[in-house]
Amino acid sequence: MFDTPWLYNLGKVIHFIGLISWFAALFYLPRLFIYHTEALERPEAERGVLTEQYAIMQRRLYHIIMTPAMFITFFGGSMMLIYYGWDWFVANIWMHWKLGFIVLLVWYHYYSKGIMQRLARNEFVMSSAKFRMYNEIATLLLLAIVLLAVYKSRTDFLIAFLSLIAFGISLMIGIKAYKRYREQKGEV
Repeated sequence: MFDTPWLYNLGKVIHFIGLISWFAALFYLPRLFIYHTEALERPEAERGVLTEQYAIMQRRLYHIIMTPAMFITFFGGSMMLIYYGWDWFVANIWMHWKLGFIVLLVWYHYYSKGIMQRLARNEFVMSSAKFRMYNEIATLLLLAIVLLAVYKSRTDFLIAFLSLIAFGISLMIGIKAYKRYREQKGEV
C-alpha cells in the first residue's frame, strides 16, 4: 500500500511505544491483583480503604493505559505488515506464530479485565501465590513474541523456544523459592 521507508519506520516507532506501554501495564495489573487479594485478608477497617483504592488503580490502568496501548501496538504493527505486503506475510510463517501468541496475549488482556471486575466486587479469585504465577504468563508471551521476531528461521527459533522453556522452568523455580523465603520470614 505504501512503500516509503519513513512510514515503515514510523509504524515501527508507534509499534514499539505501544508495545512497551502495553507490557508495562500487563506486568503491573497482576501485581495490583496480588495486593488487592492480600488486602481482602486485612481487618475490615483497612480492607475497605485498600480494596477501594486498588480497584480504582486497576480500572484506571486498564482503561487509560493498557487498552489504548494495545490498540496503538496493533496500529503500528499493522503499518509494518502493510508495508511488507501480503506475499511477504504468506511466506513468513514465523509471523503467523507471532500473531498466534498475540491472540493469546489479547485473551490474557481481556481475561484480566474479568479478574479486575470480580476483585472490584471483592470476590476471591485466586490466591496471591497463584496470581504471582499468573503474572508470569505475560512475561512468557513477551519472550515468545520477541524470540520469534528476532529468530525467524526454524532452527534458530527451536533453539530460542527451548531457551523459553528453560526460562519458564527457571521462573517457576524462582517463584517457589521466593514463596519458601517469604514463608520462612513469616511474611505469608
